[in-house]
Amino acid sequence: MSNNTKQQATLLWVLAVIVTLSSVVYQRKTGPTYPVTGELEFNGEIVSYHFPRSQNTGENAEIVLTSNDPSISAEVTWKRFKSHDQWQKMPFTAMDGALKAELPSQPPAGKITYGVTLISASGETIGITEEAIIIRFKGAVPAHILIPHILFMFSAMLMATRTGLAAYVESPFALRYTLLTGLFLMMGGLVLGPIVQKYAFDAYWTGWPWGHDLTDNKTAVAFLAWVAAYWRHRKTENAKVWIIAAAFITLAVYLIPHSALGSELDYTQMEQ
Repeated sequence: MSNNTKQQATLLWVLAVIVTLSSVVYQRKTGPTYPVTGELEFNGEIVSYHFPRSQNTGENAEIVLTSNDPSISAEVTWKRFKSHDQWQKMPFTAMDGALKAELPSQPPAGKITYGVTLISASGETIGITEEAIIIRFKGAVPAHILIPHILFMFSAMLMATRTGLAAYVESPFALRYTLLTGLFLMMGGLVLGPIVQKYAFDAYWTGWPWGHDLTDNKTAVAFLAWVAAYWRHRKTENAKVWIIAAAFITLAVYLIPHSALGSELDYTQMEQ
């Protein structure tokens, strides 16, 4: 391998890592399980807030507000999502220099919708968010299952990007990388993924044809794209467009927020 070839390979690996890390950060921050955090000015003071949107079953979900004004109080209004419940109100409690409230634990895939209102000493009120927050509860996933799942999925995205770049520059390693991408995606998304989901939501697969879970469906689409790319590349040498297309499809599905349209309990059906 010449020096120019080595430099090109190194540059392509660096570019693949940058694209992969960027997609991971984007997916995490835009996903429906990422906490809602921020701050606002109220009664002349800055109030910081942390609203969770994911919590393990068996543990209450803690909502935290911090402010330097001890006269500010708050209350949370909540009910189970997709239920006939009446809205309930619960005051925050001053604790450890902050205002805290706890939402009750729910079964795996159970959700609670809630909103938080700040109250001044004079009775002035303001809602912190325009829309209600939805938090989903999930079962705990053992580390020996979750960590390999994450590593395989990260490796699959990294290899998908690198393989697309290899095909673009017509590298002889494109076919080998295509196979590795498909294997990583199969292990992370189609083998370990359902096991993770079983622990978290008591169901191995909730995508098509049994459901509309985007996480399951997008994984299946990406895997099939790489199967097609590998098959076409074995059939003809002039099939780099299939690999490049599979790389773009994988990037597109990775940019879909994780857990979008995921498992959820419908309490209205359970109450019938």
